Amino acid sequence: MTGKPRGDARGANPEGLSAGLGFDLDRALKSIVTIQSSIPEDAYTAHTLGEQRTGSGVVIRDSGLVLTIGYLITEAETVWIARADGHVVPGHALAIDQESGFGLVQALDRLDCPTLDFGRSGEARIGDSVVVAAGGGTKAVHASIVGKQEFAGYWEYFLDEAIFTAPAHPFWGGAGAIGAGGRLIGVGSLHVEQLTVPGGPRDINMIVPIDLLPPILGDLLTYGRVNKPARPWLGIYSAESDGEVVIAAVADRGPAGAAGLRRGDILASVRGAEIADLGDFYRKVWGCGDAGVEVPIEVIRDGRALGLRIKSADRTEFLKRPRLQ
Repeated sequence: MTGKPRGDARGANPEGLSAGLGFDLDRALKSIVTIQSSIPEDAYTAHTLGEQRTGSGVVIRDSGLVLTIGYLITEAETVWIARADGHVVPGHALAIDQESGFGLVQALDRLDCPTLDFGRSGEARIGDSVVVAAGGGTKAVHASIVGKQEFAGYWEYFLDEAIFTAPAHPFWGGAGAIGAGGRLIGVGSLHVEQLTVPGGPRDINMIVPIDLLPPILGDLLTYGRVNKPARPWLGIYSAESDGEVVIAAVADRGPAGAAGLRRGDILASVRGAEIADLGDFYRKVWGCGDAGVEVPIEVIRDGRALGLRIKSADRTEFLKRPRLQ
């Protein structure tokens, strides 16, 4: 999740990548920029995500509005945007949407980059060709969509239908996934391993689909977040293991820790309803109400059932607000 590079992107772009794409790849790549942010050492996410973060973004408006992945700019004190030719301008972390994972950065000086139009990620199909492009002079990866399915992240994050592409781009954080006609179909979020494929595991990228952005873009530009009550946040990092949902860690000063949940607890039920998997756990928690609602949870600890009530919170209340440079 931290966006740290795996391997070397040089040579990832095969010769003749532009051939047969049906759009001007060189122009599209000029829309991809590098995002570099600095986070204060006392920020809530500094320990987990780092104080210096680097990734990519996609220019989506002539005004210098850049779409990226939110963890790159969460609690950012300073943000810099670098074009493909190395020209650097300051930016401002304008908005982050916790539900989709998208982030927006506004250039504070002329960026003079072409923009990428939005495609329709819902119309993309498994087997479709895509170009996954990152900033910083790395080469684009010619990939294919290998999956469209639910994705549950350990940090209380869930997508109904994420896009998965292979081969993986080694610099995935904020990379643009460009589909038919040179249109943006999503933004890179993660590097994961697909286990159930012939020939053994392979590396793939999880892409946040672009269709999630248009319904919330107006709110993000106006308010810096979606103008609705926040989901309840517990401060739990969870994973599935042998058919059970297990707490891997609890967030520092978070609601779950305050309620007494511990690493190793098995999450058994929410409001008396049994938990099927990680995604089901999130749906049940979010179904309890808005942030601040009390969430009754049963856990199994040392072989014994234990009922706890967690006073949920708004995740953003734990985060530093971005400052205008």
